[in-house]
Amino acid sequence: MKEMWNKRYAQTDFVYGNMPNEFFKQQLLKLTPGTILLPAEGEGRNAVFAAKKGWEVFAFDSSIEAMKKTEKWAKENNVQINYQLSTYEEADYPNNFFDAVAFIYAHSLTRSANHKKMLQFLKPNGTIILEGFCKKQIHNSSGGPKNIDRLFSEEELLSDFTVCADIKIWEEEIELNESIGHSGKASVIRLIGRK
Repeated sequence: MKEMWNKRYAQTDFVYGNMPNEFFKQQLLKLTPGTILLPAEGEGRNAVFAAKKGWEVFAFDSSIEAMKKTEKWAKENNVQINYQLSTYEEADYPNNFFDAVAFIYAHSLTRSANHKKMLQFLKPNGTIILEGFCKKQIHNSSGGPKNIDRLFSEEELLSDFTVCADIKIWEEEIELNESIGHSGKASVIRLIGRK
């Protein structure tokens, strides 16, 4: 997978655009800036946006090409990103450290373990923001994994985030316009929660 992502991110253009994900942007603007973690952040579109809004941003991805692109984009925007070259398994941060964690199209076969591990790093009463593809996306051509086991269901996410006292999960049909990577009609699932 690492080689596949390196090849994809090595191209000059931003695969998913350089503007933040719209749902992430809407939810982030409701919060008071603090510390935020962005797992599987890719090319840095959400990290740079958060940093420009006053957040102390931590992010990681397993792709060296994604990290290079993020660092260049951050420099061009005069912001600092604490970006690590890391997998979920390797990611290591202090427990109860972050005010928010955002999973934006962070799909993996180890979904449950990844979500639960990242929750350990979130402060009590910290915010979770998630947008990804739901199982119905398997019928669309607008992006995302072609393995249905890597797509999300409401039941799976509820199980992953059982420690959350306040959680909302819903599915939506939207039109994605995130460059060549996410384009067209899409079936997404969204989650907002507090630890």
